[in-house]
Amino acid sequence: MNYSQQQAQWITQQIVQEMAAGGKLPQPATAGNVPHLQVPVGVSNRHIHLCREDMDLLFGAGSTLTRMKAVKQPGQFAAEETVTLRGKKGDISNVRILGPLRSTTQIEISVADSFVLGVKAPVRMSGDLLDSPGLEIIGPRGQVVKPHGAIVAWRHIHISPQEAELHGLRDGMEINLAAGGQRAGVLSHVVVRVSADAVLELHIDVEEANGFGLRNGDFVSRYTG
Repeated sequence: MNYSQQQAQWITQQIVQEMAAGGKLPQPATAGNVPHLQVPVGVSNRHIHLCREDMDLLFGAGSTLTRMKAVKQPGQFAAEETVTLRGKKGDISNVRILGPLRSTTQIEISVADSFVLGVKAPVRMSGDLLDSPGLEIIGPRGQVVKPHGAIVAWRHIHISPQEAELHGLRDGMEINLAAGGQRAGVLSHVVVRVSADAVLELHIDVEEANGFGLRNGDFVSRYTG
């Protein structure tokens, strides 16, 4: 029996959902000698990256971040220090700072946070802050008003050059990833970020994680249907 492309995709999706019971996806077919790609999930809550100048204004001249716990990507960590974000409509307190300090302050929030704060944060890759809205940041020693810098982080994976080559991936390309479980589905337009010290990991925000029923440490698989 011959199936149309639409029918074949629907059948594939049904098989994935039926076999995903328990939160595990089946091993999909791979092309040639390219191995199957499974990516661990890292869920990001709202957070902020500070530059040196803003750190001084918020926490005092020469202040440093206190490491609370390491995150998966080498050299990065969640700090004990937090700030309050203030927008036109409201505030969000206890927003975690991620270290180390960066050259530019960047605020990563969710779509729901945008409504609370009264801003229209665009979905962007890290560092793409052009024409993004600004917010007031309040710390224990002062505050600073940023004219821009608030974004909703675009879903992406971190991967090393060796693993990227193994799976036929290039920096900046987009792939689809399939999630299993009761909320099984496909995350499309996942951007690949290749860097020398990267540890393989998918970064999504809390809203996306909840939508697909994903938690830290779960796995998603490359989907080519």
